[in-house]
Amino acid sequence: MPNKKLDNGGNEKEIKVLLWNQMIQNLNNNISETNKSLEAMKEARNGETKSSAGDKYETGRAMMQIEIDKYQLQLSKTRNLKNELQNIQLDKKYQQVEIGSLVFTNVHTYFISIGMGKLCLNDTPYFAISLASPIGALLKHKKVGDSILFNNQKTEIKSIA
Repeated sequence: MPNKKLDNGGNEKEIKVLLWNQMIQNLNNNISETNKSLEAMKEARNGETKSSAGDKYETGRAMMQIEIDKYQLQLSKTRNLKNELQNIQLDKKYQQVEIGSLVFTNVHTYFISIGMGKLCLNDTPYFAISLASPIGALLKHKKVGDSILFNNQKTEIKSIA
């Protein structure tokens, strides 16, 4: 499917800002939900009363602590992704594919940032990918007119913003 650059009026900076805002909102929602789950798990652990079967009590608390540790790790990773996203220069005009660039190809449009997958603006799909992703690694440092082969499909870079 050809990209729909013209459907968005060609305002690449506005597209990047809208995508960025959507991604920040998704991360904030994730942080909020994870915090709620973490607090609920801590309350459950702290409310656990010691029964006559001591081993069962200790096992239950240990399992709850494992879940708490998972939530804390998820929270840390999400905050790190948010920090990465906040460091992107949305005003910069890019000459090659690098973090912060919006890459229009004959197949898809990619926002090189963090791996968040498919996002939509005005029914137009965009893909938020990191340079560490398979297609991101292939696109890295490419310029307008360059092409890559991904999943047996030739993808040509039409423009970079």
